[in-house]
Amino acid sequence: MASVKDYGQYETAWCPGCGNFGILLAVKRALAARGIEPRQILFVSGIGQAAKAPHYLNANLFNGLHGRSLPVATGAKLANPGLTVIVESGDGCTYGEGGNHFLAAIRRNIDITMLVHDNQVYGLTKGQASPTSGEGFVTKTQPEGSTSAPFNPIGVAVAMRAGFVARGFAGMTDLLSDLIQQAVIHPGFALIDVLHPCVSFNRVNTWEWYQERCEPLPKTYDPTDWNAAMAIAQQWEERIPVGVIYRNARPPFTERMGRGPLVGQGVDRDKIKRIMGGFL
Repeated sequence: MASVKDYGQYETAWCPGCGNFGILLAVKRALAARGIEPRQILFVSGIGQAAKAPHYLNANLFNGLHGRSLPVATGAKLANPGLTVIVESGDGCTYGEGGNHFLAAIRRNIDITMLVHDNQVYGLTKGQASPTSGEGFVTKTQPEGSTSAPFNPIGVAVAMRAGFVARGFAGMTDLLSDLIQQAVIHPGFALIDVLHPCVSFNRVNTWEWYQERCEPLPKTYDPTDWNAAMAIAQQWEERIPVGVIYRNARPPFTERMGRGPLVGQGVDRDKIKRIMGGFL
């Protein structure tokens, strides 16, 4: 039976007080609660402080290019559907450089979990505005404030009817752990946008700022109601709902693959000999 200790304890490169610590803890608790052992899981990440999170776990890991984690995760899941695949990276990596792959994964409904560390800033490269930064957000490279409207990943995912859409907060580790568990067992693409502060470069969206606004969705809320989910996805400044915002039963891509996955099909050596013989 898997335990939190199985996933190890490592020294990190994160700043003291970083929200990534709470997310890492929630991931460990979620996987242990589901009984998933390190050998049964693959983490795929891109570039950034968030993308380092799987480095601090005993688990299989593919650390790829900036914004290119989803294509790798897609290939791994299609080749071996029995593998639990989690993509873990930041808001810049996922919604900026990787934005087109994000949309494609939702459309295909690949059976993977997308865990986004959303601190509304590029932390690794010292604080530039990210796709989710608020309009007017001041940085060293945007001294007069960001002029772009912030990207709303929850709104986009719900509008495209993604299989599972949730928002978490690094300061609510019990709730976040539960969301991760639900996402992992959901048969299709699952997005969890996790809000957390960057204590070094984001002086606007602080721990206090989030704690004043983040509220769990009421138990009476129905995540299968698309219209209600679209309304919830637009709420931000004064109240930020956290929890499962939208969920549906779309069949995952692997159920529409035809011949099925490569794993377990075996090798036809006679056919290989005939193919190779054609090159003689």
